[in-house]
Amino acid sequence: MSLEISPSGQPFGASVTGLDLSRPVSTDVATEIRSAWLQHHVLAFPDQQMGDDDLERFTRLFGPFGDDPFIAPIPGRKHIIAVKRAADETAPIFAESWHTDWSFQEKPPAGTCLYGITIPPQGGDTLFANQHLALEQMPDTLRQRIEGKYAIHSARNAYAPAGFYGEQDRASGRSMDIRPSADAEATQLHPIIARHPETGREALFGCAGYIIGIEGMEQAEAWELMTEIFRWQTQPQFQYRQKWKSNMLVMWDNRSLLHMATGGYKGFDRLLHRTTIGSN
Repeated sequence: MSLEISPSGQPFGASVTGLDLSRPVSTDVATEIRSAWLQHHVLAFPDQQMGDDDLERFTRLFGPFGDDPFIAPIPGRKHIIAVKRAADETAPIFAESWHTDWSFQEKPPAGTCLYGITIPPQGGDTLFANQHLALEQMPDTLRQRIEGKYAIHSARNAYAPAGFYGEQDRASGRSMDIRPSADAEATQLHPIIARHPETGREALFGCAGYIIGIEGMEQAEAWELMTEIFRWQTQPQFQYRQKWKSNMLVMWDNRSLLHMATGGYKGFDRLLHRTTIGSN
């Protein structure tokens, strides 16, 4: 079979068939996948029988492993995280808010790979928002207010001991092994408008949540602007909805997208294994 790339019919995203990811991928095919990834931003590979070795080997085709803080890897692995939820779990859905993975790092990851192992019969879709489109369609008046500005990113609201996934969350019986830390208080500056390092195309980078302020602005003024950007960048016309099936691998470009988890599968177990593609 030859590689077949089928656009989703939504504003972006595509499915890829015609290859077996339990086997090594040739350099030529990896180049073709990377090109499709840069074009479509989200790629879904259905019907893949992958073990953890296969997932790691695939991830390494596209860069080094990224550094995943605050979440413990699965036993016996350094670079695989279990995104899981028990059928009877009552803690809030993990990552059910718009974000860009680890934007608070000095070099945020290029992308993420997520492999579906136990997938409920309903719910659990992942939403993505294209930040190239959001910037390109942004009103000039709003763009002028953010041009040249830097956002202050931090994990404190999520992973500090007092954060959303902090000590109180650990006591809630969450099945994921999240490790809050005072390290989450650190801050990092990134431009609000960033140029994609591979395509050169400009995009909005990050959103309120991991963004806690804007350099050189009073907090109240910064929050008002961040809220206005957030409302704009997450609109339905910029979105793609990924529906999951067991044995499906999904990879996305962290540099051009926001994403968020959704619920709707109460009473069902859910398990996916995740790797991070680091920035070169």
